[in-house]
Amino acid sequence: MCHSGAAQGTIAPIIRIAARTVTLPTSTSEPAAPSVLQVKDYLHALQESIVAALEKIDGHAFLVESWQRPEGGGGSSRVIEEGHVFERGGVNFSHVTGASLPPSAAASRPDLAGRAWQAMGVSLVLHPRNPYVPTVHMNVRFFCTSAAGHEPVWWFGGGMDLTPYYGFEDDVRHFHQSCKNALDPFGGELYPRFKAWCDEYFYLKHRSEARGVGGIFFDDFNALGFERSFAMMQSVGDGFLRAYLPLLERRQDCAYGERERDFQAYRRGRYVEFNLVFDRGTLFGLQSGGRTESILMSMPPIVKWRYNWQPAAGSAEAALYTDFLPPKQWV
Repeated sequence: MCHSGAAQGTIAPIIRIAARTVTLPTSTSEPAAPSVLQVKDYLHALQESIVAALEKIDGHAFLVESWQRPEGGGGSSRVIEEGHVFERGGVNFSHVTGASLPPSAAASRPDLAGRAWQAMGVSLVLHPRNPYVPTVHMNVRFFCTSAAGHEPVWWFGGGMDLTPYYGFEDDVRHFHQSCKNALDPFGGELYPRFKAWCDEYFYLKHRSEARGVGGIFFDDFNALGFERSFAMMQSVGDGFLRAYLPLLERRQDCAYGERERDFQAYRRGRYVEFNLVFDRGTLFGLQSGGRTESILMSMPPIVKWRYNWQPAAGSAEAALYTDFLPPKQWV
C-alpha cells in the first residue's frame, strides 16, 4: 500500500533517459527569420521519443492517426486507451496554418489581428489507471504570424504541470526540481517566474482551487532571441521524461481500491472543468477549426461529479486540499 503525505526518500529513475544536448549559442547575431523547419523537426523527434518511452512502460502500443485540416496543416495523434498503466493518454503533434488569427489569440495581441499565422507543437496528457500516479500535462509550441511589409512576429510557449490525486512530497519536489533544472541554464529568474505563472494559470477561479500542484508555464516568449528561446523550449520538452517517469515507476504498482478510484474520478472532474472553461489551447484549437478528437483527447475516460462533497477530516483525500493544492515553494 502506498501512503500519501510525507516524503519517502529520494526518487531514482528506473528507466534511463538519454539526455538531448542543447547547445547554447554564444553569438548575439539573429537569423533574419525563425527557422520553422528546424522547430518542426525537433517537435517530430520529441513526439517519437516520448511515445517510445511510454510504450516501453505500458507494454501497449499507441494508436497512430494522421489527419489533415481543411483550412491548412495537419498533425499526428498518438493515443493509448485501456493500457496496462495508462487508462488514457495522448501525445499529439500538430502544425496548422491560417489566413487570419483566431479570436482567442488576437485577444491578447490585437496588433496582430488579421495576420496570417502558423502554429506547431507537441501536447500530451496522461491519465494513469492507478490513483496514486498523478495525471500529467506537457506542451511545447511555436507560433508565428506574418503580414506583407512586416517582419514575422513569433514566440514560444509551453510548460508542464502535475495533477496528483494523493500527494507525495518527494514526488512533487522532484517534479519541480526537474522543471527548475530545465530552465536554470537560461536564467535563474525563469523558474520562479514560470512557476508563479503556472500557479496562476492552472487555477479554477469558480472553485477558488488549484487544478494540481503546478509546475511551469510560459507563453508569448521570445525574450532570448530565436536561437536561445528555441533552446529553452527544447530543454523543457526534453526534461519531461526526467520529471515524470520516476514518479510513474515508483507509484504504478501501489495497491488501491474502490475508495481511491472513486476519489480519482471525482478529482478528474476538476480537470475537465479547467480544460473546457479556461484552457487556451483548447479554445484556440476549437476556434481555429482544429481536429476535435485530437483537441479533446486530454479528457479523462471516467469522471464523477458530486453535489457539495467534502473529504473526511484527517483523511488522505483531505490532505490533498490542505497540504498540496495551495501554491507553495517546493524547491
